Amino acid sequence: MSKSVARLGVGGPVGSGKTALLECIIPRLIKRGIEIAVVTNDLLTTEDADRLKRKGFLAAERIIGVETGSCPHTAIREDPTMNLLAVKDLELRYPELDLIFIESGGDNLASTFSYDLIDSYIFVLDVGAGDDIPRKKGPGFLQADLVVINKIDIAPYVGADLDLIRKEAPLNRGGKPIAYTNCKTGEGLESVLDFILKTVLFRSPSSLEN
Repeated sequence: MSKSVARLGVGGPVGSGKTALLECIIPRLIKRGIEIAVVTNDLLTTEDADRLKRKGFLAAERIIGVETGSCPHTAIREDPTMNLLAVKDLELRYPELDLIFIESGGDNLASTFSYDLIDSYIFVLDVGAGDDIPRKKGPGFLQADLVVINKIDIAPYVGADLDLIRKEAPLNRGGKPIAYTNCKTGEGLESVLDFILKTVLFRSPSSLEN
């Protein structure tokens, strides 16, 4: 299946804040004139798709929920057929699209995307998982085009050393980009937006508009 619209995967463990991140960055991209659609993955529901639809920043028809019915790895890596069909449907219905987000079902550090499905992908972690996550060197963390370390605001409350994470994460990422975000306040989101604009859409990054 040939590619046309830019496709950006968003993966990461359960509860890391993948959907929350989309809720924050999609409206900011829309303000910049980016035409967007979303495919979400859940095991047996369309919960994440429904959550995004309730936000109202995109027409409901631009959000498709895929029920994988199996390990989330399979639907984004080994056999992404269901996601490819959803993407194709969106491309046919909305030829003006610039970007389709493909959100993985919640998974673990081994979760990666097939590049037959996406052009680039973000891997989202939260500090609540522990400050040893960078040392565990999971494939998702190591291979993602951008790692987002989310919920930095909760570090003091869960016993995570954010300074240690900031020190060790770059060492284990081999120079690949990392963003540190707080979706409640918007801290760090400009780094994610700049990555999308420059690396995925090949547009000049601009300063974050509040």
